Amino acid sequence: MTKPLRIVAISGALQQPSRTEVLLDAIVGELAVALPIDVHFVKLSEIGAEVGASLNRGALPPRVFADIQAIETADALVMATPVYRASYTGLLKHLFDFVGHESLVGRPVLLAATGGSERHCLMIEHQLRPLFGFFQALALPLGIYASEADFDDYRLASKAVADRIALAVDHALPWLIRPDARRLPALRQPFIAQL
Repeated sequence: MTKPLRIVAISGALQQPSRTEVLLDAIVGELAVALPIDVHFVKLSEIGAEVGASLNRGALPPRVFADIQAIETADALVMATPVYRASYTGLLKHLFDFVGHESLVGRPVLLAATGGSERHCLMIEHQLRPLFGFFQALALPLGIYASEADFDDYRLASKAVADRIALAVDHALPWLIRPDARRLPALRQPFIAQL
């Protein structure tokens, strides 16, 4: 890679301090060890009121519009959200209502979530993957979930979660390093070549 990968790291957390933002920072930190990246953070804890007050893309304040454009033009996304009522936050969905529906086709997305207990860990599979499926993005295979017990005073304290972050980043690298791997047609070629 000759230039840093443009990563947009999105936090669906609505308040600070936030375990979700701690998890997001840990994931981005692991990515930065693995390859050169340029990170743009989108934090609903900072822009949530502006997102919630906007009813259409044309009414977005300049800062939020710039965040939407960063999401649409990133090389890859890292998405982390707390689990609220067995799903991602409503404002996070509202933010993605402003994202162009064809702008994320084939884009790698690393998924993560935090929740009060382990009971919510499948939210990544049942809520986040379908959201990015709509956008035809490439939701990477290994999600990262951390429960409240994995933190100590807003510090990630779980070796198991840290190991999962390292494994998820390792599994993501082939999709992040090769530009041709970030396009859906490239994924179909091996299967078609066998016909």
